[in-house]
Amino acid sequence: MQVLSVHSWPQAIAHLDADAFFVSCEQASRPALKGKCVAVGKERGIVIALSYEAKAKGVKRGMFVSEAKRICPGIIILDSNHENYGLFSVRMFEILKRFSPKIEEYSVDEAFIDLTGLRRLYSCSYEEMASKIQNAIEKELSITVSVGISITKVLAKIASKYKKPRGITAIPGNEIHLYLRNILIEDVWGIGPNTASLLKKFNVRTALDFALKNESFVKKYLSKPYIQVYNELRGKPSIEFIEKISPKSISKAKSFYPPSDKESFIFSELLKNLELSCAKARRFSLAATKLSIFLKTSDFQMFSIEAKLSSPSAIPLMLTENLREVFLKIYKPELAYRQTCVVMSGLTEKIQYSLFDDISKIEKIISVYNAVDNINMRFGRNSVHLGASSDSYSPKERTLNLPLLNIKV
Repeated sequence: MQVLSVHSWPQAIAHLDADAFFVSCEQASRPALKGKCVAVGKERGIVIALSYEAKAKGVKRGMFVSEAKRICPGIIILDSNHENYGLFSVRMFEILKRFSPKIEEYSVDEAFIDLTGLRRLYSCSYEEMASKIQNAIEKELSITVSVGISITKVLAKIASKYKKPRGITAIPGNEIHLYLRNILIEDVWGIGPNTASLLKKFNVRTALDFALKNESFVKKYLSKPYIQVYNELRGKPSIEFIEKISPKSISKAKSFYPPSDKESFIFSELLKNLELSCAKARRFSLAATKLSIFLKTSDFQMFSIEAKLSSPSAIPLMLTENLREVFLKIYKPELAYRQTCVVMSGLTEKIQYSLFDDISKIEKIISVYNAVDNINMRFGRNSVHLGASSDSYSPKERTLNLPLLNIKV
């Protein structure tokens, strides 16, 4: 059998695909749903996402809810909550940015990650890197992902589908043919049903059949996008990696033990996350137009909410009121919490104030935070912080830090 690429890892591209993403977000928010037959799409009357347990019972995406209930009695059908799914997506991409600076956000639950050259940095194989990514997402978000790794984007996408759920598949360049022979041509990313039908007329039924065709045949019958897919199947990168230059969001999360039900402490943890997120945004001269928070309980329930800001900002003092407002909407005093997270999104470099903003006051607050940033750069992160976040610091940290209790402007 012909080997399509002689080099094992000229580059390493990972494709991450969240497992049953919409349903997984629902199960992460309500752990009692885990392991059960669950589907999303009640408001439309059509199943738009389903758990693997429901899939095993014969339920399929696109099926009428009434038919799903007939096939799978007891299935739990939920309304879609796209705001919640978007918040989980933002956090998932933030986790990915810890592992590689080069990320392509392909969809709400999929990403390409350039891992080339990072084996030395992490002192592990590409498969072990994928495992670290999986574990971080599962630990922090309580959802699972599958990861495929190969030398091109098309091959990485094939690899991520090879084992699901929570699978890891690596296709080095010298083993491409071993995997492509098992992939139907219609299952190759970028090959639509019409193109698949055309290729089958020339006895091209698998991805390997296509990859082994002469280049002249491909150029004669197919256009540029399919020539790119052909090259990628042969181990030749041809589809551009669309890297995001500036971040879409900034997030900070903090777990703590033992869990706490104390309102002031939970809010203090959130405020500390906000201060750290804002400090990072200011370093990049960015401001947020949206603010989201997550609270995870001791039994791993997840609560989240998003607020749109009246004006873009990266100044904690200007966002504290918004933070408290959304916090009180999801905080339940009868529950104990183990993790908080703040996400700043809708980032922009252009800040436009409304007619109702006190521009003079805002400028004074910004000048104060320029000084705060200089102090924290010299003496350590959060050496100066808001007094309301002091509860999140240990006694030792409090002796080192200088809480900023009041600012008069």
